[in-house]
Amino acid sequence: MLGGTLEICGTEPLTGFFRDGCCATGPEDLGSHTICAIVTPEFLSHQRSIGNDLSTPNPYFGFVGLVPGDRWCVTAHNWLRAHHEGAAAYVVLAATNQRVLDLVALEVLLEHAIDGPEGPETFLT
Repeated sequence: MLGGTLEICGTEPLTGFFRDGCCATGPEDLGSHTICAIVTPEFLSHQRSIGNDLSTPNPYFGFVGLVPGDRWCVTAHNWLRAHHEGAAAYVVLAATNQRVLDLVALEVLLEHAIDGPEGPETFLT
C-alpha cells in the first residue's frame, strides 16, 4: 500500500485469504481480504451483528477466533461498512494491499491508520 513490499499482517493467528500472513488477493478472493486491521471490541461486535462472527472459534476451519488487538486481513467491503457505521478497526497501511484502493478511498484509510510499533494494546486502552 505504501509503495514497498507488502508487510506481514499477522501470524498468530495466521491470517490472509491464502493463510500466509499477508493480505494478498487474487481473483478467487471475492471478499477482497486486503485490509490489515487491528481489531477492536467495537469492530468485532459490529462484524458479529452483520453475520461475520470473527470472535467465535471454528475448529473445523482451524480458526481460533479473534480477540481485540489481533491483526487480521479483513474484507474491504465489511471494513468499509463498519467505517460507515462508526466501528472501523485500525488499519496497518504497510500490511494493507494497495488493491483496497479499488473499493476504499485512501483518505478513509488514513483516518484509521496507525503504525503500531508499540503494539496494539496501546490503542485498545
